[in-house]
Amino acid sequence: MARERRRTSSERTSLVKPPDLRLDTYDRKSFDRGRPRWIEALWLVVECLLVSSPLPGAAHRRWLLRLFGARIGKGVDIKPRVRIKFPWKLTVGDDSWIGESVWIDNLADVKIGSHCCISQAAYLCTGSHDWSKPGFDLITAPIDIEDGSWICARSIVGPGVATGEGSVLALGSVATRDLTPWSVYSGVPAVRIKTRSTLATATDHA
Repeated sequence: MARERRRTSSERTSLVKPPDLRLDTYDRKSFDRGRPRWIEALWLVVECLLVSSPLPGAAHRRWLLRLFGARIGKGVDIKPRVRIKFPWKLTVGDDSWIGESVWIDNLADVKIGSHCCISQAAYLCTGSHDWSKPGFDLITAPIDIEDGSWICARSIVGPGVATGEGSVLALGSVATRDLTPWSVYSGVPAVRIKTRSTLATATDHA
């Protein structure tokens, strides 16, 4: 009889039993939602009818977000179908654009600087779970999109990520770590592929 094949170290590791997952022990009470439940419920109705709707126009969206505690700068353009979890945990600087179907899932604070572009269907995710804990504990961390950044269409920014000034996250990419200033990142997970330059920058150094 052929001798039994020795298990590799990766195979032996895979045999270690993980902790039992007990979602019934998940603790929701420890999370600070930032406002009473009735305000959150009211926001859900307003968001559904007027913010996430296909109705055009940014002025009413800016006004409603400010009414619910968001800090929105001047000249901010907010397109239809935008979703924002908690407006009171959102800050947007001057003259930034938030494209159609952007989802700002801000369980923690999200700060978007001035002259930023958050393109269509981008997802800013501030929450995750501790898969090593039986209770699948919630983990949150803020996101900081610094001035002049471009988060391209269908890209994702993960919890705790800061995008340096002028950085670019390319189409469909996933940022799991900080982006250095004036750099272009692409891929899943995103890696730096080149330096971002503009015509004005090129002219200045000519």
